[in-house]
Amino acid sequence: MALNLAEELSSITTNVPASDWREAIRRAGDGLVAGGVTTEDYTEQMIAAVEEHGPYIVIAPGVALAHARPSESVKKGGLSWVSLAAPVEFGHKSNDPVSLVIGLAALDHAAHIEVLRAVAGVLSNPATRGGLDAAASPEEVRSLLASAATPK
Repeated sequence: MALNLAEELSSITTNVPASDWREAIRRAGDGLVAGGVTTEDYTEQMIAAVEEHGPYIVIAPGVALAHARPSESVKKGGLSWVSLAAPVEFGHKSNDPVSLVIGLAALDHAAHIEVLRAVAGVLSNPATRGGLDAAASPEEVRSLLASAATPK
């Protein structure tokens, strides 16, 4: 059975201001911390991963999947969703600027792959993606994701 992103999200925030990619990742990390998924150390690990490896987390046009390796800072698996008030540059040559940051805390590699598959499935549908980009509230995001997960 496919992962239902609507059920996995511990935090959804919309229209979030961020001055740069670090702040955008911090907002995603804030959601993971608020949802009891990670400690604040995990947010710093997500930022350090981009500083070390570059903007590999920008996985599609306008979308960053902020994450770090599984660590003691991950209390349980979970996701946060942050739609930005204005897009920010992460330094990716083809997928910048980013307007959506999904924070991912996974307990293992298999869970990480499962989330990637679910995100790709949802965002590859142009109608769903358009609705998510326009969503103005957490309830709207969750509803769109729940609809996308429902078999037709």
